[in-house]
Order: sequence, then structure tokens, then C-alpha cells
Amino acid sequence: MSFSLHTDGLSPQRATLRLHGRLDAMTFGDFDGGAAPVLEQMGQGGTVVLDLAALDYISSAGLRSIAKIRKLMRAREGHTLLVNPQPQVRKVFEIVKAVPVSDVFSSVEELDVYLDRIQRKVLSGEDEDT
Repeated sequence: MSFSLHTDGLSPQRATLRLHGRLDAMTFGDFDGGAAPVLEQMGQGGTVVLDLAALDYISSAGLRSIAKIRKLMRAREGHTLLVNPQPQVRKVFEIVKAVPVSDVFSSVEELDVYLDRIQRKVLSGEDEDT
């Protein structure tokens, strides 16, 4: 199976990358190359959402690519969030602890509820961290 990447809702503050297929040693270069122009446009404090609904497989090479995105976004005081992981992909993240479980959401709706809660905390003067 191959890999493809689609971008939705690109803005300096938020972009969604939809991963399809297998992210492994043969395809991580496609992912890195496709994500690079999106990451270049992300502003300080922005959020990259990786939608994994159609990602069937991830290897250590794919994990490294995601880790690079997380590192870049942290350096910009931003976030990288994962949504809709298939059970087998979620299990890989759990086993290797590559991504904090708090950054993995079962759906876009769950992510939106989380983001709404964070924004309400900031507006009410509470700590902005979860």
C-alpha cells in the first residue's frame, strides 16, 4: 500500500494534515516533503493536527517524522495533535510512548471539546495548561 497526504484548513494558526496508507521507511520521505511547506507557513503558537483516520500502519520511520514535527512546533510554542487513530496505530503510540496520550484524540469532535475547554480557561483567567 502507498502513502498520500492531504492538507485542509491551512492558516498560520492551524493546519490539518490527513495521512492515508502506510507511513514507513519507504514513505516517510513523502510525508516529510509534503508536510514541509505547511510547516513553513505555521506561525508562532500554531497547531498542526494530524488526522490519522486513514493511516493503516506506522513504523519507527513514521514515528520519527511525527516527532520532528512535534519538536518544530514546540520550538515555535505551538502544538501537534493527533486525531482519529486506527486502533493498531494508537497501540504503537501507546507502546513506544512517542506521543503523550493527552495529545491523541479519538475524533475531531473530541479535539474541539478540548480546545474549547482550554480557551474558556484562558478567558476566565485560569491556567491555560490542561
